[in-house]
Amino acid sequence: MGLTGGIGAGKSTVAALLEAHGAVVTSADEISRDVVSPGSDGLAAVVAEFGDEVLTPAGTLDRRALGNLVFADDLSRARLEEILLPLIAAEAWARMEAVPAGRVAVYDVPLLVEGQMQDLFDLVVVVEADLELRLERLAERGMEREKALARIASQATDDERRAVADIVLSNSGSIDQLSADVDRLWSTRIMGSGTNV
Repeated sequence: MGLTGGIGAGKSTVAALLEAHGAVVTSADEISRDVVSPGSDGLAAVVAEFGDEVLTPAGTLDRRALGNLVFADDLSRARLEEILLPLIAAEAWARMEAVPAGRVAVYDVPLLVEGQMQDLFDLVVVVEADLELRLERLAERGMEREKALARIASQATDDERRAVADIVLSNSGSIDQLSADVDRLWSTRIMGSGTNV
């Protein structure tokens, strides 16, 4: 199953709820950190492309500095994706293939639509939330409004995500409502007869 949603929509919350049901979640965000860990080929390629200013004094990737570079410039972002997406994809499929038979494998991937990955999954679930709520959540993470808006604008639109979705989950309400929706998704679409949520 592919799980996606824009930044601040609450995709990670849905991933955790699915894990509580027994799904094995592979996180593209986690893999994206692993492939640029100190000493990795990914980190070396990023530094070769963008320079030492994307490193912390300790020699690890300064994700904020890199984000400031690439999200302000389409060409830089495209170059970063060229470097990292193949590394992330290879590691993701290795982890997904290691999921034991009979378990539900979920790939939690922000750029599912941008990467045109929808056909790789039996089920695509999109998590949405109102824009202002997303901005509030991103502000709580320390992201300035202008940068948050730029990050949102750099991703697929809600309409583009809906166009590939089998299921759309709203995360604009309470956690109890979201949890109930995930419970229904699990029982009807994942474990059940295939009825719509």
